Amino acid sequence: MNTIKKESYLRRRAKLRADMGSGLLLFLGNSEVGMNYADNTYRFRQDSSFLYFFGLDDAGLAAVIDIDEDREIVFGNELTIDDIVWTGTMPTLHERAVSYGITDTRSMSELKGYLDNARRKGQPIHFLPPYRGDHQIWLWELLGLNPKEQAVQVSTRLVKAIVSQRIYKDEEEIAIIEESVDISTRMHLAAYRKVRPGVHEAEVAAAVEEVACRGGNTLAFPTIATVQGQVLHNHGFIHELREGDIFLLDAGAETRMHYAGDLSSSMPVGRRFTERQETIYTIHLESFRAAVETLRPGVPFRDAHLAAATKICEGMKALGLMQGDPVEAAHIGAYALFFPCGLGHMMGLDVHNMENLGEEYVGYEDGQVKSKQFGFKSLRLARPLEPGFVFTVEPGIYFIPELIDKWEAEHQFTDFIRYDRLGPWRDFTGLRNELDYVITADGVRQLGTIPKPMTLEEVYAAKEG
Repeated sequence: MNTIKKESYLRRRAKLRADMGSGLLLFLGNSEVGMNYADNTYRFRQDSSFLYFFGLDDAGLAAVIDIDEDREIVFGNELTIDDIVWTGTMPTLHERAVSYGITDTRSMSELKGYLDNARRKGQPIHFLPPYRGDHQIWLWELLGLNPKEQAVQVSTRLVKAIVSQRIYKDEEEIAIIEESVDISTRMHLAAYRKVRPGVHEAEVAAAVEEVACRGGNTLAFPTIATVQGQVLHNHGFIHELREGDIFLLDAGAETRMHYAGDLSSSMPVGRRFTERQETIYTIHLESFRAAVETLRPGVPFRDAHLAAATKICEGMKALGLMQGDPVEAAHIGAYALFFPCGLGHMMGLDVHNMENLGEEYVGYEDGQVKSKQFGFKSLRLARPLEPGFVFTVEPGIYFIPELIDKWEAEHQFTDFIRYDRLGPWRDFTGLRNELDYVITADGVRQLGTIPKPMTLEEVYAAKEG
């Protein structure tokens, strides 16, 4: 298993200190959260920025980087005998912190006093946007800020400083991400072998998730495994697979180092797609290739999105479902009837990397305005690509009856969309494929070992494998 060296954590914190210059940086780790009562908890997941800078993957911790006092402190409580009965003997907090370059550890009861002293001195305290209710309460207790005040007191400067580091993946991180992608690939190959008429969605999901769990890993996000692919986030697992269905899988592994993989596959339930399904799959494949061909340093990811959208419009025009100039249809937003989501997103410690810090800081440059238009507003990544960026590419084609009805009733894009010809396609559902990429100094590299998105021939071979 690939890991991050202690020297990398030291370097990350040193860069953050240099970028911020002064003040006190407060990091709240995550705590255990009860699912239906206090002792029956959800799977613990540490805050990603806490992991990135401090490495400690334990509940109930906080940390400060006090730039003005030249201190880095982890706050937490040592295990009591009551804890050890349930957890077994573990290294002390101090021993664990030293392995990440932190030599100053203190009881959690000392944190508020430390922050109070900083406030009395007039020292600015920088904190990140809280995305959990318990963090909002904790900030209220520590800093006297109610949740509404927290929203305006969040340190944009700290957010931007963290984004400017975490957005670039070094070789250590890329190796771990690639490990996650390879596990994710095996998850998808398990689905190709499992998907058959008469099987239930839940059986496929179980086979897929077993691959991740078997290696001691977890899921990067809740699995999507469905024959209703037009529902973009369908986690129900309630359908039986039938001949003629398209099965869509969106699933990824998270390694013990908590870096994510994120892949999507679309496959026939039977041995082959129908002729109509092959036509749409081929259009989708062309859109994917068009997007990938644009990927290189300096090119805005929005251009890749538009390249995919244009190819989809070209394909729909060839089918008689659209008309007019495909390039104009893409740029004006008419494409979104069939492709309502964004082309992809940043990926790393979070499957949507740093989305809790603010999409506008991660996926967009300073001064770059995110569209509010349907379709374009779902584009999580638009900024020019740079070496070290890791992201997904996932165009899709969907026939969503409710969206068709809404747009037709509103007479949207009637110069481009042939609503009179969409009737026979309302039951098509949807499909997508998704791959993970890293921008290199002179181009782009696909992460993982299996060629995807698969051609029709490769899909059929995987079904037999």
